Amino acid sequence: MMNCARFPKYSLLDLFFTLIGACMFLFDVGSDLWVAKEFYMHGEFMWFGVLLGFMLMPSVVVQLFSWFWLQYDRDLKDFESQASAGNVVLFSGAKRVKLLLFLHVCQLGIFIRHISAIWQGFRVWWRKGCGSEYAVYLTHDLSMLRLIETFCESAPQLTLMMYIMLCSNHARLVQYVSVCASTTSIAWMVVDYHRSLRSFLPDKDKQGWLSSVVYFFWNLFLIGPRVATVALFASVLPCFIAAHFLLLWPVFVIWAWRQGTDFMDSPAGERLYRATIGLIWYFSWFNVAEGGTRDRSLIYHTFIIVDTSILLTTWWLYRDAEMTQSYAFSLIISVPLCYVLGLFIKVLYYCCFHPKLWRPADLRKAKYDVTDGVELPVDVQADGASVQTFNKRMGRHAANFYTTNTSSAVKTNECETTNASVL
Repeated sequence: MMNCARFPKYSLLDLFFTLIGACMFLFDVGSDLWVAKEFYMHGEFMWFGVLLGFMLMPSVVVQLFSWFWLQYDRDLKDFESQASAGNVVLFSGAKRVKLLLFLHVCQLGIFIRHISAIWQGFRVWWRKGCGSEYAVYLTHDLSMLRLIETFCESAPQLTLMMYIMLCSNHARLVQYVSVCASTTSIAWMVVDYHRSLRSFLPDKDKQGWLSSVVYFFWNLFLIGPRVATVALFASVLPCFIAAHFLLLWPVFVIWAWRQGTDFMDSPAGERLYRATIGLIWYFSWFNVAEGGTRDRSLIYHTFIIVDTSILLTTWWLYRDAEMTQSYAFSLIISVPLCYVLGLFIKVLYYCCFHPKLWRPADLRKAKYDVTDGVELPVDVQADGASVQTFNKRMGRHAANFYTTNTSSAVKTNECETTNASVL
């Protein structure tokens, strides 16, 4: 039996990332409200309504995930006492649950999670490590919620802003700010999510900034061309973009269901998760199940390449040649090349920077039968209390993200324990 690997302690760098993530969240919301106000003041009520819809619906989805997870957490042994001791909500027990429900209904759930994570991180720093694992626990959930918000809100909004700029053939300052905010949000959140996943590996201390930079550009060059392609297609056939999404989204949802995902702890939560995965796959690949990763990734990227080619060809044939003369040829060349470059960087990452390449030889040779619902217990401490609690949600994604279709690939350490409460 192997010993359970200790996850890295909460560091000052983790607190810095949490603070930056909170600032990005506030900046993103502020820029969205600014753009909505500009649309309203200029009498562009249709775009005002569309933008509000793109803000409200993703917010509801994120609040639902957050609320589901809070309900799951309440079933953990001693978790309620830890949460009451380590958060900024002044109530406990039933009053605390009612207050949190009210805040989630008011779309403030993720904001409270940001504040709680910062507060707990500051307490860890002030008390020189006390409650470190609980702070890490909070940041894991936040990273997943931010990723969901990124693809449910920032990616569609970025597409909308690019579409408006293409249709009007000019842009106001606020639109440039919105595009920069959404792009920066997407780029930062994928890096933050990557760091959170890597923390589930016992050799995180060997992770360098170069690995994160490569991962950042891999996603940037794959997501960017996809968003640009959808915006270009919408600029010539706006009535068909909704049909295009509604045609692909059920296919992706069914594919997620066929892979047998088991991320949430309730049937309703799992349905919400699969529906969200369908939306994420519309923009980017996201591994959700153990085994066969390379084959599924190949199928996905082949499908997206074909779909992107169809959308770009349609835009080229239906575009206004005079209006798009200054940038049409550059786009039709650069968009496919950027996607190909993204695929090349992805291959480079797996060849040179994948975590399994940095593990000791004895671990690389080990075989594990790890499923999508892998349980990896670790002691989580808050204010001196200790309870066998592990963020199973993020552990599942770590196991899935770092799996390969070879039996010798290492996805995580499997620890045997008794009386362990897991998420």
